[in-house]
Amino acid sequence: MKIRKYAAIDIGSNAVRLLISTITEPENKEPTFKKTSLVRVPIRLGADVFVNGEISPENMLRMEDTMRAFDLLMKSHKIERYKACATSAMRDASNGKLLAEKVKKDTGIEIEIIDGEHEAAIIAATDLHELIQDDKTYLYVDVGGGSTEVTLFSEGKTIASKSFKLGTVRLLNDIVDEKMWTDVEEWIKRETKKYTKISLIGSGGNINNIFKSSGKKIGKPLSFFYLSSYYQLLNSLTYEERISELNLNEDRADVIIPAAKIYLSAMKWSRARKVYVPKIGLADGIIKSLYNEAKAEENK
Repeated sequence: MKIRKYAAIDIGSNAVRLLISTITEPENKEPTFKKTSLVRVPIRLGADVFVNGEISPENMLRMEDTMRAFDLLMKSHKIERYKACATSAMRDASNGKLLAEKVKKDTGIEIEIIDGEHEAAIIAATDLHELIQDDKTYLYVDVGGGSTEVTLFSEGKTIASKSFKLGTVRLLNDIVDEKMWTDVEEWIKRETKKYTKISLIGSGGNINNIFKSSGKKIGKPLSFFYLSSYYQLLNSLTYEERISELNLNEDRADVIIPAAKIYLSAMKWSRARKVYVPKIGLADGIIKSLYNEAKAEENK
């Protein structure tokens, strides 16, 4: 039996994550992927970038410290392969490349700054296809701090995919044009028009949190009614009450409202009545892509 240890670093607009995964390959059986460790550091890069166009000196230092810590953790876990991907915030930052260079020089960690389409493709490489039934249609919506990736699947195939600059940190800072909402609405309505029954698949920390609060069993969907009711509850509470009464982290208690609004809007525009929450994101996709790369090299 072969055991591999891989790591994924997801540098988002709201937080930076290190996922360590153990991949077990029993003989003549499919490999299993187990999340060994997940470390999340709430460096809100998007709050700098979407307002000022660059990452602040304070957050540059925090990022360097975090990457140093991640480097040590990967060494402690004896990681064989890793990949670090940065999304919307570092992509839009005027000093994003400079930060990537500093991190590389300081820690040896190479950060790949990816576009929205690449991000959607990495996520699609996850176990998402195992959740998608061949005779059904799904709208996959991944809401981040800086962007939202939307992919339409039907009969087991990818029909259309697009990345929009509609993210929770952008919305919090009131820098999303009304036209962006219209663009997303028009795209979803156009792409889903000919399909009669659509279910949403939601990914991202906020929908995971909402799902956890529902008490539903893994694999069971949330209804439009539940999500709508929870959204109303969130709006009825102050920021402090969302932390104390709903037990939300301070960096989650504000972004969860715009996130819920995006998911509800996507459900309304696609006429979806339920949303599945598989707890899959960019970091999982990175691990899967690393595994596929390793297998391809071995089979050469």
